[in-house]
Amino acid sequence: MTASLGQYETRFWEPNLGAPGRKHRRGGEYRAFIPAPIAQRGFELSDEAVSAASQATKGLVKLSQASLATGAVAPLAKSLVRSEAVASSRIEGLQLSQQRLARAAYQRGGRSSDPRAADILANVDALEQAVELGTNARPITVADIEDIHRTLLRFTFDRGVAGVVRQRQNWIGGSDYHPLGAAYVPPPPEHVGVLLEDLCAFIERDDLAPVVQAAIAHAQFETIHPFADGNGRVGRALVHTIFRRRGETPEYVPPVSLVLASQPRAYIAGLVDYREARVSDWCTLFASATAQASDNAVELSEAIETLQLRWIDTLGSPRRDAVVRQIVAALPSQPVIDVGAGQQLTGKSHVAVGNALRQLEEAGILQRLNEKKWGRLWECGELLELVSDFEERVSTPPE
Repeated sequence: MTASLGQYETRFWEPNLGAPGRKHRRGGEYRAFIPAPIAQRGFELSDEAVSAASQATKGLVKLSQASLATGAVAPLAKSLVRSEAVASSRIEGLQLSQQRLARAAYQRGGRSSDPRAADILANVDALEQAVELGTNARPITVADIEDIHRTLLRFTFDRGVAGVVRQRQNWIGGSDYHPLGAAYVPPPPEHVGVLLEDLCAFIERDDLAPVVQAAIAHAQFETIHPFADGNGRVGRALVHTIFRRRGETPEYVPPVSLVLASQPRAYIAGLVDYREARVSDWCTLFASATAQASDNAVELSEAIETLQLRWIDTLGSPRRDAVVRQIVAALPSQPVIDVGAGQQLTGKSHVAVGNALRQLEEAGILQRLNEKKWGRLWECGELLELVSDFEERVSTPPE
């Protein structure tokens, strides 16, 4: 059994006489939780947790070895990142269709006019940044985590606190004006910096199974809750930093958040388990979600490839270097496309890409979104529907 992973400290909240309503003006004692350092801590796990972690590792290996006849590794990887970011945002109450997100991504130019889409696209960027951080050999720092948070919130109403470790007490649940009666009160701000440094040191360890390390790092981050907003999304992004850093996911991101979104109560209960030193229970839940996410990612990759192979057959099996075939391979990363985007993806001429897009439209693979003679825009509705149906199926809570 793991010893206590922290302690509660009693604090006093001064009454807020300017708050609206008597219940929000209350003052009094509350208990904040201060997690124990984990950088050098030992963790004894149950046989069930060890077995679950082993199964999750096998799933990640299977995913990393997935091969595609179309050779479209990068586009599929982008699609999986998008699904993970969408699901991570959904856990925080931000929902958006794949179609709306894809159109916003095309229109973005660095920023979308759709506020909700901008939030989720920023989460895609933050997740990609976290994955890229995992490829870096240097030690991960608190500044790196702040940068991920800054990317996440840079287009939101909370951009004033983007990348800023909190200097005030925060809490989860209860009143917006005081922590009395909150579901959870994280450590007071004077503890946060030291705890984040300790977490970064923990991420450098290589004596734990990667899945276990990711589970513990994520739960510890959520327990610290170092930012005013965006903690859940940053914490889930760090999972993929660790997976990539430990060599578990060299190409693809397993949509772990998609699975966790299907069991929100179990997910929250698992984080409570961690805080109350039931680390094995939390690691078992996280590992099981990772194993399922890996299987889901393989399933989605196979479904996308089946769709692409059907399109290639419909097009008369063009040569591998044909522009139209290159665009088919790239569609998972760019389901809303114009000639300019097609040129960036293929490196081919304006005329060649334009002809290929019209060929795809005539085959029913792309649908035109406007009637402009210049600046025409197309969408791959069948692909967007496939990914949306997959996400809906996986994220639906089990009965």
